[in-house]
Amino acid sequence: MNLANQIKLNIEKYPDMRLLFDDQVITYSQLWDAAARVRQGLNDLGVQPGDRVAIQLPKCLEFLYTHLANLQLGSITIPLNPAFTREEIAYFLADSRAKVFVTDASHADFAQPESPEFPELKHVVITDSNTGPVSFDSLLAAQPDQTACPAQSNDTALIIYTSGTTGRSKGAMLSQANLLATINTLHDIWGHSAQDVLLHVLPIFHVHGLIFAFHGALNAGMEMIIHTKFYPVTTLAAIDKYHCTVFMGVPTMYHRLLQIPNPKQYNLSSMRLWISGSAPLSTTTFEHFQQVFGQTVLERYGMSETGINTSNPLNGVRKPGSVGLPLPGVAMRIVDPTGKDVKPGEVGEVLIKGKNVFQGYWQMPDKTAESFIDDWFKTGDLGYQDSDGYLFLVGRSKDLIISGGMNVYPKEIEALLETNPAVLEAAVIGVPDDDLGERVVAVVVPKPGQTIDLTALTALCQAKLAGYKRPKNIYEIEALPRNTMGKVMKSHLRSKYKV
Repeated sequence: MNLANQIKLNIEKYPDMRLLFDDQVITYSQLWDAAARVRQGLNDLGVQPGDRVAIQLPKCLEFLYTHLANLQLGSITIPLNPAFTREEIAYFLADSRAKVFVTDASHADFAQPESPEFPELKHVVITDSNTGPVSFDSLLAAQPDQTACPAQSNDTALIIYTSGTTGRSKGAMLSQANLLATINTLHDIWGHSAQDVLLHVLPIFHVHGLIFAFHGALNAGMEMIIHTKFYPVTTLAAIDKYHCTVFMGVPTMYHRLLQIPNPKQYNLSSMRLWISGSAPLSTTTFEHFQQVFGQTVLERYGMSETGINTSNPLNGVRKPGSVGLPLPGVAMRIVDPTGKDVKPGEVGEVLIKGKNVFQGYWQMPDKTAESFIDDWFKTGDLGYQDSDGYLFLVGRSKDLIISGGMNVYPKEIEALLETNPAVLEAAVIGVPDDDLGERVVAVVVPKPGQTIDLTALTALCQAKLAGYKRPKNIYEIEALPRNTMGKVMKSHLRSKYKV
């Protein structure tokens, strides 16, 4: 059984279950039929199993149709953040060797099929205009292909690009089996059922919104209330109106829900499960949410490369500050720098093994090999288990910053800042932020005799980086703090600039 055929069976079981997408209402059967039309439309464009189809769209039905079409056809979805700049998208299109790029008119004019920059790109499909070589409406006009989905369980279904600490983004390859293992496990441990109503406010270019929420809901036959963006008041009003039972969010969302005046004006009694992930949930927010809403957030821990690894229990103790226990079928070790298992309470690197673990990094066999010890995936996260087996994360060995639930890698931003002719070197850190979880801060050192124009650096970041990656503050100092080995001591910078 592959993921697409399992979803197909569930859609046949619940054909009239609804998705309320802002003002649009669509049933499961209509969703699958539209995806089958797009599947045939893509096939008519020459897309075959294993081909890559890149999608850069805001949260919309066209995105979901295209992704489900890829699952049906056996082609590979490459979901891309609509906030990415042209420079960033150009890298992803070239590196993935995408055959088709599905986007809107505002992002389409620079990607020319079979150009020297994108020699393997055959078609650009436009969703919001009939101009250009291929419109999305033409895909929807194809006769639907309702035959069985040809992908095998070990075929790659999704490539999620995760920025590398060396500056070059890596494409994590997730197979149909990886995705199926994740959603089947979540169905069991979180008690998903066709009686649930999911309020979906997450972006869908990310595994959290696309796999855990959207796929998970289809797998259970849930009704979905889908908002294109998260607004705190709208969220609580929707739970009240539609009697939602499940909400998945990032810590920033929970923090913002707590800022709403008089939240008890909304009837939230239908809710059975509030889930938080993508970044650490502070103990303060965890406890404040209990006090204000009278319910306990369930925190879990996952990655693009592994899906979800651990979760606090549905029925049982949910410990503040902990991301819970390893999921059924997921093995976990905490090891010291020599690879030896540490004792409970001791900090080490988290290693993961299971059917959820990805196939490797696209076209990066060396990076893939470096990321494993035997068949154990090295997460790069540091943590410890208490005597009950609950995992507590304490840091990230690769200096990853998570701001508003989005991954930010300092090396990429540092390299950009150092292109300014007045900058000798730069360091980028994450500092605590009540709203975002972490705020991106940059520190720059001028070249001898040079003066750095901080306004110009800000403009550079605005032009070259997606919004969530841009430093909220840039400071100039005489020299970066270093240890005796010459390594920049970012812990000193975090302490200095955390206020």
